[in-house]
Amino acid sequence: MTPEHQGAAVALERIGRALLAEPRNPQLLLKRAQCLLALGQSARAREAAGTAQASAGRDPKVLDAVGQLFSRTNDQLGALAAYDEAVALAPDEPHFTFNRATVRRFLGDLAGAEADYDRVIALRRDDYEAYLNRSELRTQTPARNHTAALEALLSEGPADWRGEVALCHALAKEYEDLGQHERSFAHLTRGARLRREHLRYDVKQDVATVEWIIQAYPGFEATPPAPQASHTAPIFIVGLPRSGSTLVERILGKHSEVRMGGELAHFALAVVATVTGDLGARLTRQALVTQSALVDFAALGREYLARVNAGGLEASCFTDKMPLNYLYCGLIRRALPNARIVHVRRGAMAACYAIYKTLFQDGYPFSYDLEELGRYYIAYRRLMRHWADTLPGAIHELRYEQLVADQLGETRRLLEFCGLEWQDSCLEFDSNAAPTTSASAVQVRRPLYHSSVSRWRHYRTQLASLEQQLREAGLDED
Repeated sequence: MTPEHQGAAVALERIGRALLAEPRNPQLLLKRAQCLLALGQSARAREAAGTAQASAGRDPKVLDAVGQLFSRTNDQLGALAAYDEAVALAPDEPHFTFNRATVRRFLGDLAGAEADYDRVIALRRDDYEAYLNRSELRTQTPARNHTAALEALLSEGPADWRGEVALCHALAKEYEDLGQHERSFAHLTRGARLRREHLRYDVKQDVATVEWIIQAYPGFEATPPAPQASHTAPIFIVGLPRSGSTLVERILGKHSEVRMGGELAHFALAVVATVTGDLGARLTRQALVTQSALVDFAALGREYLARVNAGGLEASCFTDKMPLNYLYCGLIRRALPNARIVHVRRGAMAACYAIYKTLFQDGYPFSYDLEELGRYYIAYRRLMRHWADTLPGAIHELRYEQLVADQLGETRRLLEFCGLEWQDSCLEFDSNAAPTTSASAVQVRRPLYHSSVSRWRHYRTQLASLEQQLREAGLDED
């Protein structure tokens, strides 16, 4: 157990004793829910949060906190109900309305989300994240856009650099929608450069990690997969962000036998827990990679599934679409022989541009500098070629461009690889009502469209150095 888990376990015990005296205290119930979530027990955390909600009375702060917990455990409908109550009790508190807008976006209520962001901005003019989120909800048009207001705000000079970054990305999005590509890229570059200045990151570490993984997993034959009694068959959807993984998950999610798990952090956490649990010490990244090839793979598989079950995702077939699980394909194959691995990728330039223009909430620090992005992308493709060579037949590669061009054929091949019978419903992914919390939350509500395939070509001059970098690696048109 990590020190963080130990602290949460101790706090949970103390809260339990306090609840004996005050079993309906909403603050204590909320803290209990938060401790359970910290311990990875999402299902029990939701139950405790529900009890806190029932006991909250007319306290909008408790209801807002309940909504945040529901949302973090992917119960977006529960979160929406809690936020609705909070907003009704405190309609002039922008924080509650902002949180409701976020969940409405996850649920596909884009008009409701836009109305909420409009309200937030009216209440708090300097909520720059609200401007960015609002810009992303729909395609802006000459008749309906916010460029003038956004330019005025930017010219005032936001006090916080984060506000400037958000405004720049919002303007880049809106100008791209309007076909003003030079203005779009100028704002994007300004925002990305400023974001990069505030990150502590060295791409060399990530590139080296790929080499360490290749050295630790030279071939599958030397280390056979662990025997597995469980019939659970996860479907891992791996790759890089903005490459179509959410789309693929929602196609699979329309199948009656598949439950969507979203972006689960469980496998990476299970690897760290299994390795450090054996050694009882913190390790460097290189040592962690080296030791991961020597663990009890069956135990690793059980640890992963235990974390999935504790999160309330108990299903014989479910998706895990954490993109960076591409780093663990060798371990996944050994620890979970029943699992399927689907690698989703786009053309190199299209993928890199889509990543570069996205302002991620967390992670992907390589994405704000074109040279670093190119180096990371080349390393990622090198590792995926290694997995293809050493795990023949274990990974199904699905090209985004081919899916757009032949949705029926590619969907048939995807289902066949996953061991699923054909169902026509999988062609209607855009009608999937399930929430999605990824950066593609808006796009996946639409039918397949071709415009994103070649959008990067509008910026070929600005992306020339990246294209040259990828060309030298043999990936520019790949």
